Amino acid sequence: MKYFVIGDEEAVLGFGLVGIQGLKAESPREAEAAFKAALEDKNIGIIIIEDKVADMIRPVVDKYIFTEQFPLIVEVPGRVGKDPQRPSIRAMVNDAIGIKL
Repeated sequence: MKYFVIGDEEAVLGFGLVGIQGLKAESPREAEAAFKAALEDKNIGIIIIEDKVADMIRPVVDKYIFTEQFPLIVEVPGRVGKDPQRPSIRAMVNDAIGIKL
């Protein structure tokens, strides 16, 4: 099982230094193309995607987060940190199931 990263140039370069391949995405079109390329490679089990890139294609990303088993989608904050307006994973799960964890 391989990892794949989608993010800005610095993220792709940084993950590349530890052997993780990826694609740069700076627009919704690039983000969707990179995500599609990652999905087509059946050896990729975990897609690491920067949160700002995931937000560009949120409906597509959410489909895989909430309905598909593989690949696992992991959103990471960009180098400027987490967006304070974005709810945490825990808050999203609480809203989705209606129970506070």
